[in-house]
Formats: sequence, structure tokens, C-alpha cells
Amino acid sequence: MRSLSFILLFLVWGVCGVQGATVFRICAFNIQSFGEGKASKTKVMHTIVRIIARCDVSLLQEVRDHRRKAFPQLLAQLNKYDSAHEYDAVQSERLGRSDTYQEQYVFVYRTGTVTVTDQYQYPDTLKGDIDAFAREPFVVRFSAPKTALKDFVLIPLHTSPNNTTKELDAVVDVFNDIRKKWKTENVIFLGDFNADCGYLAKKNRKNVRLITDPAFIWLINDKNDTTVRKSTDCAYDRIVVHGEKVARAIVPLSAKPFNFKKEFRLSEDQALEVSDHYPVEVLLKASASRQQQVSLSLLLILLALTFNCS
Repeated sequence: MRSLSFILLFLVWGVCGVQGATVFRICAFNIQSFGEGKASKTKVMHTIVRIIARCDVSLLQEVRDHRRKAFPQLLAQLNKYDSAHEYDAVQSERLGRSDTYQEQYVFVYRTGTVTVTDQYQYPDTLKGDIDAFAREPFVVRFSAPKTALKDFVLIPLHTSPNNTTKELDAVVDVFNDIRKKWKTENVIFLGDFNADCGYLAKKNRKNVRLITDPAFIWLINDKNDTTVRKSTDCAYDRIVVHGEKVARAIVPLSAKPFNFKKEFRLSEDQALEVSDHYPVEVLLKASASRQQQVSLSLLLILLALTFNCS
């Protein structure tokens, strides 16, 4: 009986290891004015590191590290915290219409599960709609061979609150540009769209191609509160995928906000020191070969049970 328990424990551990390896998490987090001030707060940085360490790819928004000191510190702490993985990053130039307020898009990723194959700073010079974005999307193409999708493009967008409708519509022009440039349909849009409450009126949604075109599938719906404050209930942060191929590669019902306040048992004030937004996330399915490994491990468990019970 003891040998049976040992065998079962070993095999279950193996299955859990394989299943854990199959989880590929894509996240987007408005980190709310991240710079040297926030980086100097030890507990806040620890929470941010714990949030990012859950994800294979994380889009960070509102990175305002103009002296380029805070983010390298964050990346170093992340690699120290999660020694099981190595993290790297790719980031946009500083973006914004004002010299006094600029942000960067930053993608942090695990080098063991995903690689960057291309990147593109959208020029925002479309004839008839020049300067449509306050923060032009910094588009990155990734290869993740152990996922069902294998190759995909992430288009980030942090809209200006007073121009949300126009920017959400114009991001389809970015998609059309990328589709022509890279010959791919595997596209995921993500970020703080400000796509709810007072910033995106229901009467204006008919003017947004990202909403009206059925090829674009919204995974985070209006009922998902992505804000930290109890006094607000708004789905500002979203994930949108293009096409059936990408939709089929998504783990069903996996798209959701990550309530770090609840998960890490923080007070509202403590959580707000981190950000006033929750991250949003989605899981990609494993490739067929990885799923076969899980099935094989489960079969071994059944065989062990049969053998020891006979």
C-alpha cells in the first residue's frame, strides 16, 4: 500500500508539473505612473514583482521612468524573486503629445517560454487621420512554440480618456497595417482602453470598428470591474482577439481581471499604492504535443492503479 501511495504521489506530481508547464498567461497592467518614486517603496515593488511573475508576457502601461532607473530595478528584482525563470523586456520610446507627460509601453516576458521575433512602433501618420493616438501602439510579435497559437502579435493601447472613442476605432487601422506588414491574422489587443463608464458612451460604440466588426472578439466584458477602488465599477482594461484561430487557442473563460488586493490580502489603501487598476489576463492553450504529454501521464496513473489493485 505504501508503494502504491509513493507511485501515485510521484505520478500526480509529474502531471501537475506538465499541466503547470502548459499554462501560458498573457497579462496587461496599468501600473499607474511607475517611476523612481514608486520603485523606492519596498512593499509596493514586492507586490508588483509578484503580479508580473505570474505571467509569461506582461504588458506594462504608464511607465514614466524618464531617467531609466526604475524599470531596470524592477526587472532585476523580478529575476531575483523568480529564479525558476529568466525575464527580459522590450519597450517603446517615450510617447505623448506633451514634453512634460510621457509614457512607455513595456513588455516583460519569460525567455524560456517565449521570444520576441519583431517589433514596430506605429508611426501614426495615416493620411486623413494623422496623430490619432496620444500614445501610439508599440506592436510586438512573439513566438511561443509550446502554445496552440505558436506565433502571435500583441497590440497595446492606453487610450486618452478624452479621446477613447476615436482611439479605439483607429486601432483597427494599426491592425490593418500589421496584417499587411507581417502577413498574420493572429492578433491580440490589450491594455487600458478606458472602455467603460464616462469615457465610452454607449451611443458612441456604433462608431468603433473594434466593437462593430464581429471578427474582433472582446474577452473582458462590461461586467468585469478592473478598478481597485470600491467606489468604482468600470471595465476600463480589456483584451480583444482577432479571428477564430486565436479564439480557439484561448482557454475558455480564462480572461479576467486579477484581483491582487484580495489575492495578497491588502487593504484598499495598500492596493492603491500599487495601482488603481487590476491587471487583466488570458490563458493560451498548450500545443497538441504538450496536451498529449498530459494525457500520457494520466494514463500512467490509471495503469498504476489497475496494477496495484489487481
